[in-house]
Parts: sequence; structure tokens; C-alpha cells
Amino acid sequence: MKLILVNRYFFPDQSATSRMTTSIALALVQRGFNVTALASREIHNQRNIVLPAEEVATGVRVKRLTSPRFGRHTVMGRAVDYLCFHLFAFFWLLRNVSAEDLAIVCTDPPFLSVTSAIALRLKGATMVNWIMDLFPETAVELGFFRHWRLPARLAQKARNWSLKSPGIAVCPTGKMAAYLERQGLPRSQLIVMHHWSDQEEIYPVPPDRNSLRAQWGLNDTFVVGYSGNFGRAHEFQTLLKAAQRLKDRADIRFLLIGGGHQHAAVTETARLLDLDNVVFKPLQPLANLSESLSAADVHLVSLLPELEHCIIPSKFYGILAAGRPTIFIGDPDGEVPRVLAATGCGRSVPIGAVDDLVTTICEMRDKPEIRAEMGQRARQLLTTEYSREKAVDAWCTLITRLQSATPTVSPLPQGISP
Repeated sequence: MKLILVNRYFFPDQSATSRMTTSIALALVQRGFNVTALASREIHNQRNIVLPAEEVATGVRVKRLTSPRFGRHTVMGRAVDYLCFHLFAFFWLLRNVSAEDLAIVCTDPPFLSVTSAIALRLKGATMVNWIMDLFPETAVELGFFRHWRLPARLAQKARNWSLKSPGIAVCPTGKMAAYLERQGLPRSQLIVMHHWSDQEEIYPVPPDRNSLRAQWGLNDTFVVGYSGNFGRAHEFQTLLKAAQRLKDRADIRFLLIGGGHQHAAVTETARLLDLDNVVFKPLQPLANLSESLSAADVHLVSLLPELEHCIIPSKFYGILAAGRPTIFIGDPDGEVPRVLAATGCGRSVPIGAVDDLVTTICEMRDKPEIRAEMGQRARQLLTTEYSREKAVDAWCTLITRLQSATPTVSPLPQGISP
């Protein structure tokens, strides 16, 4: 039996979905599974790099499909890239999959499960829908289908049909699983398996040994960090207004690391407001990730409330691994806030609650003993509930059950239920 993991990005790409799929693929190979990764030849946001069509990466056979590489800068270019990956992946699966194989299909590009389900049903293979972001709901909530409601409904029906393929759907949160159950997906085909971070890959680095913190001129200051994608699903006005309120505090700096759709707007707003207390840096290579995440004393994570059932901010797990507290900006009853409240490794504030955010930042600045305790709880939570080892165990259990002749798979709850 082959395990075929399908996602547009794979190692050496360092985007969020690539890091997740690469991590699990390498771990499954170490557990004795025969794993093939099906991906594109692209690096996220780097159009000038073309990866080899085939290679073996630490035991994983990687097959990369040709794509036009118009990039993410225009809607039309992105649509063409998506369409080509869909078509090429469909025909590859049709040619290379047999009935005893199991395909783990991710959600990049959107609706990949639909085209994959057609090929896999024709071949009689089993499909695991690994849902990281829920489409078309994410696009609908962000307003992309405001004038095309019929296409959105048809896309949702096609997605729901694909989820009912022989196999199971893996969701990162209970809210997403409950939503899909309301959509008509049988409970027996749903499982919640949380995202994770590698505790050996990302670990706490003390400020006095953090070369990046020194290099970026952040020593002797309290650093509020944001690290990751500046995507449409995230909210930045609360952060920027808090930075404006604190611009005269020489002992507090904001460190924003990453890029994405809203990055240009955030940097421009910071420039117009003359926010000298905000430092921008690009995403760091994997080798620098521990120091990069540890450069902040506390991290900000945000998510629009209407997207709680669609997305989980994966940056949260890296923050836990770095042993830093989290301040969440969004729905107080969201997935991350519930974890923070249950475990005491951070705080939450609603979107627009600038006074609350400023107060929380100042409290963490002025109470280092409480901040240190939160960081210790964060690291402990990672090692006990959101570790790579626990995730791999859960995936191995799921794959073993799907290999059996049992016609349905019982849900396997994983993680804490705050």
C-alpha cells in the first residue's frame, strides 16, 4: 500500500501547509510507511525558483507537477495556477493510484478534494481529506462570493460530496467538525486531529543568547511579536492602534515578521502613523525559527470571528513551542481563546478593544514572573497535547484503521477540550 500525500507545496518550501505535510510525511516514513508526496515545482511567493520534477527527500518520494507559476499577485494568475494543479494532479492520480492505496488530500489549492475524489473513486482508493482551511466558506465570509451566491452554493455542494468519499475527513478544530456535521457529513467520517509543532525544531531561546534579538536592536526592550502570514483572515487595526498608543514607551517595541496580502497595507499604516516602535522583518529560514519566535516576549495572534469554523491560526503552535505567552485578538469564545483560558498560557481581547490590548501588554511588561509562568505553561502544553509525536501517533492509528476491512471509522478525539 502507498500513502500519497497531495498538497501544492512540499519541502523545501516553508509555508504553513508545506511544513505540516512535510513533517507528517517524514514521520510516517520513519514509522515504516511507503509515502509519496504530490506537489508543484514552486516555492511559496518565489516565482524564480523551480524545483526538480522528482526526488527522494529523507525517504519520501516527491513527485512535482509542472505549473505555469503566474503567482499569487493577481486573481487570474492564481486561478490559472490552481486549475493547472487540479488537472495535473487528477491525471497523475488516475495513472498512479491503485485500489489498495490511501491518499491524504489537503486543501491547497482550494477544492482539491473534489478533483481528487473523482480520480480516487474511479480507482477504488481511500481518501483522507485533511482540511486545514475550509473552502468555499472562507471565501464567502471574506466577501469574495458576494455577487456570485449560486457558484458558492454549487462549490459547497461539490466539496460536501467529495468529503463523503470512502475514507474520512480530518479537521483541526471541534468547531469545524461540528459545522461539517451540520452540513450533512456523517459523524463516523469526521475526526478532530489538532495541528502541532516540533518541540525539537522550535524551542525557547533566552534573550541573552538570542542573536537575532541583538541584531535587530531589541535588547533591553519588551517585545510584542507577530510572526507569520499577513493574510485576509487576520485583523491588524487593533494591533496598530495599540502600537500608536504605546509609541512613546521606549521600553516596548512591536516586532512584525512575515508577509502576505495585508503586509503592504500594514507597513504603510505604520509609516503614516510614524510608528517608530514597530519593526518589520521578513520570514526567517527554518534554522533561525527558534530565535525568531523567541525574540518576542509575547506574541499576538488574530483571527476574524466569522472564520472561527473555517481556520485555525497555525502560528499558535510555534508560539507554544517557543515557550512564549499568546495574546489572541478575536472571538473570546474561539478555539485559541478557549485553550488560553483553560491552560493559563495567554490572554484574549476582542477585535477593536484597544484599551484592553494596551492594558494586557503593559501588565505582561510589568509582571515578568507571570509572563514567565505563562511561557512555561505554553511549552508544557505543546509537549503534552500538541507535540509532533502525539500527532504522528494519531495519524498512524488512523491509517492503520483505514487499512482494515472495517467499513466505517469511529471518530478519534485528540487534544484537550477546554
